[in-house]
Amino acid sequence: MSGCFSIEGSVAPQQRQQPAAMEKRHLLFVPAMLFGSIILYVILFSPGWFRFPSSSGDGPKLTEILVAEQRSLALLREQAQGLSLLWNSISNSSEGELLKDQITSQIKLNNEAQQVLLSPYHQSINVSGYNDKGLRTCQSVESPKYKVKEGLPWKPKHDRFLFAICTSGQFSNHLICLEKHMFFAALLGRKLILPSSDFDYHYERVLNISHIQTCLGKDDKIITFSDFLHDHNGRLHVNKFLCYMHNCYLDNDHEEKLKRLGVSWEKKEEVWPHDPDYPSHPHASEIVEKFASDDEVIGVGDLFYADVESDWVSQVGGPLLHKCRNLIQPHNFITATAQRFIQTYLGTNFVGLHFRRYGFLTFCNENSKRGHECHFYPIPQAADCIWRIVSATSARVIYLSTDAKESETNLLQSLLYKEGMRISLVKRPDHDSGEKWDSPLARHGLLNDKEVIAMLDKTICAMSNTFLGSSGSTFSVDILRMRTEWGAANAYEQIASLLVDGALEAAILRFLPIILQSF
Repeated sequence: MSGCFSIEGSVAPQQRQQPAAMEKRHLLFVPAMLFGSIILYVILFSPGWFRFPSSSGDGPKLTEILVAEQRSLALLREQAQGLSLLWNSISNSSEGELLKDQITSQIKLNNEAQQVLLSPYHQSINVSGYNDKGLRTCQSVESPKYKVKEGLPWKPKHDRFLFAICTSGQFSNHLICLEKHMFFAALLGRKLILPSSDFDYHYERVLNISHIQTCLGKDDKIITFSDFLHDHNGRLHVNKFLCYMHNCYLDNDHEEKLKRLGVSWEKKEEVWPHDPDYPSHPHASEIVEKFASDDEVIGVGDLFYADVESDWVSQVGGPLLHKCRNLIQPHNFITATAQRFIQTYLGTNFVGLHFRRYGFLTFCNENSKRGHECHFYPIPQAADCIWRIVSATSARVIYLSTDAKESETNLLQSLLYKEGMRISLVKRPDHDSGEKWDSPLARHGLLNDKEVIAMLDKTICAMSNTFLGSSGSTFSVDILRMRTEWGAANAYEQIASLLVDGALEAAILRFLPIILQSF
């Protein structure tokens, strides 16, 4: 693609149409797939496979059997992904349609095998004499859906605008807010005005804006704050502030900042006066009905908490119609730096770990009181979970993206040594002029921009073979989005969230996804 950096080529091989002659050769693979699936059935589902041994008896340990089951699941999932890629590579000729039908039947058979292997999840597990006290456990959360709905065309009027305002949390939250603003702008037929970097972040430093523009088509649908001021005599008047959240989620300090930047408005209107705190209006039709206006510029306030078409908005590739595999991706400088870092320190086979600590204990405790799932885990329990997942792969290096203090990371490293095997933690070092891996950022004066550095961490983690994140963290969620869109993640990959809940180890191990190499 001209004019922008394409990550797809560096992460996953492109799929090409196969000629008709090759399709005949593909037909030979189908019986082999069927035969392999039958053998897998015999191996996995023979009598006694799901019978748990006594914890004190002879034979394989309970943990070994459960890990073997998870490896079998991972292999089935890897096979399913391969079948899907093969299906997508076949042309629509008559022979191709026949082959597609046969591959579809194999995908269904694969899915049935997974369901049978997963069926004990819904049964109580009773292991005689097994002590579950103090066990260090892991669990997983749901990964993004691939396609819930078709992409929404964005056809804005040339003189109608939506002014983006994001105030909640840090950059990952603001990025979610910005994506939802793009969705609202498309629904309402408006161009989107990016916020000023004096009020918000330098999005043009972190994101590949030209890539977004190219993917969305010829007409500029996103304009910068400075460009709008240039065309409107240095002023931005919001004709209507239609607040999705109470008071548009703007406090006095944020309002004063906007006014100093030349932004003005008359009043703010509550769109949901009877549901002001966290309104839930999940249908796009409600947004069009309530926020439609013929005014030149409107604002809706912060949208991070907006609950509108959540599955559609969070689907892989986003809710908008565009011609690229992914719409939101890091700036080219960040991507190039991440690739150089991996080449220098990690190699191709490594695990990415986002280990959020600073301020997370208070955050999780507050969220738990509200009934939201969030977990802060002691270092030994986190180390146990990390060990289980990483030791099931062939990787022995972890890239650690964390805000934890050195005392915590040193303890974590010391606990990742068992049975004569060490798993090494690698953190991004400070800038050294003698090293060249970070020169793409250094040349453009971006090494001191903390949002750029945070996106660099995300990008390195997204390029890993396996990723472990922190439950409740939008930083981790964004990494999973990037991995899935780039093709680095298995279609079934999940964030592993490290929990402390004292649950039975056998049950937890069944829910622990062991992800094999994805590329």
